[in-house]
Amino acid sequence: MNLSPELEELVQREVRSGLYDNQSDVVRDAHVEGLRRALAEGLEQADRGELIDGPEAVAEVRQALRQRRKSDRTPGER
Repeated sequence: MNLSPELEELVQREVRSGLYDNQSDVVRDAHVEGLRRALAEGLEQADRGELIDGPEAVAEVRQALRQRRKSDRTPGER
């Protein structure tokens, strides 16, 4: 696992606490918690009517990627 020194210490602390058997369990639980938060946020947005339809979302992502590619080019590059 490639973790920053700060995250590595946090993970090791969790393992030493006895709550987890190993580093993988700590990381897995962190990912699961992150997914739960993202899902809860999405559901709240849906309840507020803040969602966009699929084709609109894809168009926005494509536009963002075009802009990113454009800004990543070196001067004079096409």
